[in-house]
Amino acid sequence: MLVRQAFDGAEIAEIQVDGEASVAAKLDRATRCFADRAGWLPPYRRIEILRNLARLLERESDALAMLIAREGGKPLADARIETARSINGVQSAIGDLEHLAGREVPMGLTPASQDRWAFTTKEPIGVVAAISAFNHPLNLIVHQVVPAIATGCPVIIKPANTTPLCCLRFVELVHEAGLPPEWCQTLILEDNVLAERFVTSPSVAFLSFIGSAKVGWYLRSKLAPGTRCALEHGGAAPVIVDRSVQIDAIIDPLVKGAYYHAGQVCVSVQRIFVHAAIMPQFVEQLTERVRALRVGDPTLPDTEMGPLILPREVDRVAAWVTEAREAGGTIATGGAPISERVYAPTIVVKPPTRAKLSSEEIFGPVTCIYPFGDLDEAIAQANSLPFAFQASVFAGSMDIAMRAARLLDASTILINDHTAFRVDWMPFAGRRQSGYGVGGIPYTMHDMTQEKMIVLRY
Repeated sequence: MLVRQAFDGAEIAEIQVDGEASVAAKLDRATRCFADRAGWLPPYRRIEILRNLARLLERESDALAMLIAREGGKPLADARIETARSINGVQSAIGDLEHLAGREVPMGLTPASQDRWAFTTKEPIGVVAAISAFNHPLNLIVHQVVPAIATGCPVIIKPANTTPLCCLRFVELVHEAGLPPEWCQTLILEDNVLAERFVTSPSVAFLSFIGSAKVGWYLRSKLAPGTRCALEHGGAAPVIVDRSVQIDAIIDPLVKGAYYHAGQVCVSVQRIFVHAAIMPQFVEQLTERVRALRVGDPTLPDTEMGPLILPREVDRVAAWVTEAREAGGTIATGGAPISERVYAPTIVVKPPTRAKLSSEEIFGPVTCIYPFGDLDEAIAQANSLPFAFQASVFAGSMDIAMRAARLLDASTILINDHTAFRVDWMPFAGRRQSGYGVGGIPYTMHDMTQEKMIVLRY
């Protein structure tokens, strides 16, 4: 399988693809590894491995950042932040592992429970199957693989076919850090039937899936009995901008949240509801800043926005923008491809609610702006879609900000910050169609363990 640069399609590498026999062999290897309970790695050993891994990631941070920029198209400045977050994620898992413990269960509360002592311990859940996405080709792998290592679960990770190289190198570093190869394996698949067979195997105890809602919910419906899962999908993140804001102070955060990685982020700013009293000035200032974005080769240090992951995504975004324009939306800036792989950062004012831009996740460099006169009206529009993830409200009035925070339907509400903010130890979860379970290093570690109770009679 050829791996190409997102920006210009130049070939980076050719890698081997796994077939049916390889899938079966890797699942069998992981299953036998977990079945040998006496051979489980003790916590101190897992901590040593993770500490070694953090040092190795630090050593290769520059090379990994460039690889992220090349295969995924993320601007180099942002790719460097991703590598730093990846190191922090490993260190976070070490800290969480040091506090991963069971609890005492009270006994003696009834005559029947007298003379007993009970407590729980944490055990790894079993073989983890992980399917990852392209948009954070290193840090998403960390979020799926490192909790498995920390909790003692064998893990098999399938990266996105467009961005497999960061994953392959990361797993090499995991092994170099001291983890036996059978505890962490990669799977490169071009066959969707094989991918489904992989995650629905009875050998899999936990599925970690990051990708489209259509695929995620389908795979969940096919899991073997007893298999748990966590699904991370996307949304069309809403932002409410009240008339009480200072417009100058909020433009840069909104631009970052909307056009970071060309909008290819599951919580990217997409729908901006602006009070009608400040709508003209807001549109003017946002448009001016978006037009000034430096768009181009992501491997250059001053690039602010790069390509979409594939040419077909440029075509899709173009079709959605055209649909919105023909239905009555106004293009304030952008609205056309720059090249086969790059779409211009775009603002669409007042696209109709029935347009795809207003009702589905664009996953591209497009924001939509809608006027409102009443806060409850804006909240109702923000809550109107069948998915919910993160939402924002910008307001100079704390009363308005807190009212919006209380009434918006989202798992996280950002006040005076953009919707794409995340740190790796916070809970990160989609509601309704946007996901299932809670992401974030400590939360994933919790999901990858199960409690065992021991009752001692004396």
